[in-house]
Amino acid sequence: MGVATALVRSSFLVNAVYAASGREHGITAQQGQLLCVLMMKPYGMRELGTVLGLAKSSLTGLVDRSVQRGLVRREPDPEDGRAVRVALTGAGGMLAEEFYAETCRRVEALADGLDASDRELLTRLLGRLVLENKVPVIFMESDESAAATAP
Repeated sequence: MGVATALVRSSFLVNAVYAASGREHGITAQQGQLLCVLMMKPYGMRELGTVLGLAKSSLTGLVDRSVQRGLVRREPDPEDGRAVRVALTGAGGMLAEEFYAETCRRVEALADGLDASDRELLTRLLGRLVLENKVPVIFMESDESAAATAP
């Protein structure tokens, strides 16, 4: 299998995990991604669209549906009185933690067939790919999750 095929097929694999975790928690995969991003901090709509790779209309619909479900709220941006930020609600934060933990468990399980050295190599190579291509932080490391939600 070539690099392109392997990466594209692995992205489908990870997307399937998001979808399965989402179904289990009663949310869409995109809502799950939104919750995971917002675990780190509130984001302005423009920045959130960039991080999630969504057009303005798609992002607005996603945020609207998430607001209706009580998962996120819009709040004034302290740096720009004309803008709003999107932040997790209490219920959204709890769901984000559950979704995040389940998704991490499922994604980690994808590599169960690899021995320790292959897992380390895969981690190192994927990490380099992500860093070299300046992929925005849309999923925290496990230890960052605890720090982001600590009082």
